[in-house]
Amino acid sequence: MAADCSVDIEGNDAMQFNKKVIEVSKSCKEFTVKLKHSGKMPKTAMGHNWVLSKAADVNAIGTDGIPAGIAANYVKAGDTRVIAHTKVIGGGETDSVTFPISALKDGEAYAFFCSFPGHWGVMKGELKLVN
Repeated sequence: MAADCSVDIEGNDAMQFNKKVIEVSKSCKEFTVKLKHSGKMPKTAMGHNWVLSKAADVNAIGTDGIPAGIAANYVKAGDTRVIAHTKVIGGGETDSVTFPISALKDGEAYAFFCSFPGHWGVMKGELKLVN
């Protein structure tokens, strides 16, 4: 049975993702995250993105992304701590991102989160590399 090398995830107007854990098979060469905003609010008020990094870097990436602004998806330009990210989307919108599994290392703790200001404290989850 082939591994599923993609996942669908939703963010809503209550600042929640519908998944707390995403498992990525080591047999995948690439992994795709498809983000949907299931709410109704515009991205300027309740925008969401999906950002992947080492778990230890979440708060710093979120803080550093604020001055980048919505036009840069609240991700600082050239931030090497960010493994992958989608654009910021509003209610009813979708976006996706594909990244190489080679960017992930065994034994490292990874987190996914929304970098919209104030969201990353509650809108986050764990990404696990599995056999």
